[in-house]
Amino acid sequence: MRIALILLTLLASLSNVPACSASGPVIPNFWDPQEKFIRPNVKSTPRLRFLTTTDFPPFSYVDSEKRLSGFHVDLARAICTELELPKVCQIQALPFDQLKEALETGRGEAILAGISVVPQTVRDFEFSRPYFRIPARFVASKSAGLGEPLIDRLAGADVGVMDQTAHAAFAQAHFGAMKVRVFASLDDALAAMQKGEVKAVFGDGLNLAYWLQGKTAAECCSFVGDPYLSERYFGQGLTIAVRKGNLELSDALDYALRSINDKGIFAELYLRYFPISLF
Repeated sequence: MRIALILLTLLASLSNVPACSASGPVIPNFWDPQEKFIRPNVKSTPRLRFLTTTDFPPFSYVDSEKRLSGFHVDLARAICTELELPKVCQIQALPFDQLKEALETGRGEAILAGISVVPQTVRDFEFSRPYFRIPARFVASKSAGLGEPLIDRLAGADVGVMDQTAHAAFAQAHFGAMKVRVFASLDDALAAMQKGEVKAVFGDGLNLAYWLQGKTAAECCSFVGDPYLSERYFGQGLTIAVRKGNLELSDALDYALRSINDKGIFAELYLRYFPISLF
């Protein structure tokens, strides 16, 4: 399976995403294998406190035993281990709207909570390289028998999207051969697909993966076609924010993230928290 790239500016950064294998889930790789990172000397760092939230599953949430859990929590621990800072590493959860102030007032060194990289936040923070991108995907009934080329198979067909979303805008801009139908919510679009009112639904891959695993889907459906990544519509991906000017820490995080990827640790975390691969 190839990654469907709409923006040419993404070609360099995504050309190394592995092909789909029939033997297992696709694990994305967002790093250029030719780029080298210098190991930082941060052993004297007095503390490395990651700030996150509790309402962004599977990235961060409180589990049944009231423990802070999730992909971001385990990723923070892996970063601290990679930088040889486990004894000074802490992870604290706050409401999302308190994260910026907590960082600026010195109550943490890094925000690991999916802050969008947009002009406003670039003025406020330094960011690591993206370590995760959430693709847009199509889902359809397994009985529909949709295969490649999916765009041709859906030409003239009704496709559901959630109104006033980046995914709706993307579909309307790029899927002119389809009949794009907007719904008030993603659940409404998916219900329409189950009733046969639309052939497929296009939306956020993470939300769709959750739905596919849930009782409502009842194993009716699956991802079809390729994942779509577009910086213009869907952003640069998930990054770690640090205080403005703290380039030493952002560089250290880049090294750790790349090393975690190369050692297969990212793959282990991905398989742990995304049993249905987003890619």
